[in-house]
Amino acid sequence: MEEVDSILIHTLKQVGTEVSEEIDSVKQFSSELIVEAVVRCIRVINPGLGNVLPTSLPPGMSARFRVGMSLAQACQDIGYKGEIGYQTFLYSNEPEIRSLLMFLVEKLPRERAEASDQPTGKSVVFQRAIAAAMKAQLSVPWLPSNCTLPVHGATQYPRVLHSFHMQPLSLPHCTKGPRQKQLKDVKDYQWNILSPVTAQPSHHASVVASILEQHTAELSAAQEWDNEWNSQGLLSRLTPQEYRCRKLTRLHKRIEEQLRSATLPSCESAFGGPCSTSDLSELLQIFRCSAPSNFILTKGTHFTHTQKFTFTQESAAITSSITTGYQSESDIQVHQQEELTSLQQQFQQLCSDVSQLAADMKHMSVTCTQAFDELKQRDLGNSEKEEKMQMKKKTIDLLPNADNNLFQLQSRVEASAKRVVNLASQWEKHRAPLIDEHRRLKEIYSNQDLESSRKLSEIKSMHDKIRVSTEEAKNKEEIYKQLVTELENLSQDASRSAYTQRILEIVINIRKQKEEITKILSDTKELQKEINNLTGKLDRTFAVTDELIFKDAKKDESVRKSYKYLAALHENCNHLIQTIEDTGTIMREIRDLEEQIETENGNKTVANLERILDDYKSIRQENAALAAKVREG
Repeated sequence: MEEVDSILIHTLKQVGTEVSEEIDSVKQFSSELIVEAVVRCIRVINPGLGNVLPTSLPPGMSARFRVGMSLAQACQDIGYKGEIGYQTFLYSNEPEIRSLLMFLVEKLPRERAEASDQPTGKSVVFQRAIAAAMKAQLSVPWLPSNCTLPVHGATQYPRVLHSFHMQPLSLPHCTKGPRQKQLKDVKDYQWNILSPVTAQPSHHASVVASILEQHTAELSAAQEWDNEWNSQGLLSRLTPQEYRCRKLTRLHKRIEEQLRSATLPSCESAFGGPCSTSDLSELLQIFRCSAPSNFILTKGTHFTHTQKFTFTQESAAITSSITTGYQSESDIQVHQQEELTSLQQQFQQLCSDVSQLAADMKHMSVTCTQAFDELKQRDLGNSEKEEKMQMKKKTIDLLPNADNNLFQLQSRVEASAKRVVNLASQWEKHRAPLIDEHRRLKEIYSNQDLESSRKLSEIKSMHDKIRVSTEEAKNKEEIYKQLVTELENLSQDASRSAYTQRILEIVINIRKQKEEITKILSDTKELQKEINNLTGKLDRTFAVTDELIFKDAKKDESVRKSYKYLAALHENCNHLIQTIEDTGTIMREIRDLEEQIETENGNKTVANLERILDDYKSIRQENAALAAKVREG
């Protein structure tokens, strides 16, 4: 049991139980330590059930009984099938406590069990302390700085808060390979002029946010490239550089098409017909030409000059009449109102003229487009009619010498038919090997396609395996470094060989005990077999002797007495055998009773009875005190 107790104590320490170094057995556990160990284990197994349980016993006896009952109920809720109650915790019994702790240790999560097997170095303890502090801070509700109160200072962290403000960073990238050599100027700039990352943001509080944003952007870009390369890049059967170049070319073409489609309506409206731009330079030239009409200097017509001259004359006449004549204010207002009315009428007339001109321009543009379409249709009709006319002209030219022309035409048709038959026979000669070759090449192509598809799937699976293996290698490398540092920090007192030797000794002892048990069982079987043989032999001997003596007992009186003595001897022997069996049964019962006595002595029955009496007295005192308080009240 020493090894079992040491494993239990080690696991309880891992879950947070404060077990002193002097305790090396479950027998030395006190009631307070048992309660703490059980509650710590329940909190790890079921946090919602264990967080409401106290880790220590209260001073009052009635409260202790309630805590013991709640612990027993919690153990039953998580699946403990043994007998358990408040007496298990208040009046500890070594076997029951050991079985309960073994059940709780087995119910611990696997990651907790794996963590208990790992060595506890300074770095691991430090990392666990950091994780515990972060978990405690995350469990605290967050409040804005203007809502914090002095009363809640223990649950709120009065820290200086900063907004997540990101600024772009310039990071030097280390490239390797003959085709990726950096320029000397770039290296000099990065080495001599480029500021450190912590000095690039304008505020020191933005350093962490900028680094996180930069790292997240690079990581997301790398992941997107990996996904795109694994899904589309491998299917294109190109190198990564060729795939990137093709993607960039497609992007340029798409931008050019979008620009061309966006400028097509403006181009048609500007020139009255379809616009055929060929490259990006022409499109940009169109953009430069499509300026607003207000900024374009155009040559005025005779109508515009006349309108401008008339309006100038009228304004000059009005100005002169106002300046030369003296009028009253009311006449001036009336005159201004009339002038405003006339100007508004002129403006409305000009607006109607402009709208009419715009409608006429639209109508003319539609008419022009229809005329262009009709002209195209007529050109097509004229070309068809010209072809028909040429055909009829050639036919009319052949009519005067029709017989000779028909004979020549027939001879040419026959010659053409013979030539077609000859060409068909030659084509059939060439066609058969070509078809065979085509089938053979098609089969080879299909086989190569299947092979390439199979290799592509293998490449994908290899990529997945490589990625998984890389992640596993990184994790194992981190674990290896951690274990190396912990091994260096461990004390060199306890060597691995000592533990190995102890384990081997335990295995040898178990093997010897197993051999002894097997030997005892075999001896018991042999002895039982020998007893059965002797019993059968005795029964057969008595039956034969009884039969022989019974035959002679009818004739001889002395033989009759011998028969009586034989029957008495057989009966006495049976009584003797029964007595021996009863003695063995009694001896076994004695041994069982001695074991029970030892068990009861180990259960501390007398000590528990004394503690129960003391607790009973304390409960009576508490009840008397409560009754006195009730009477006083």
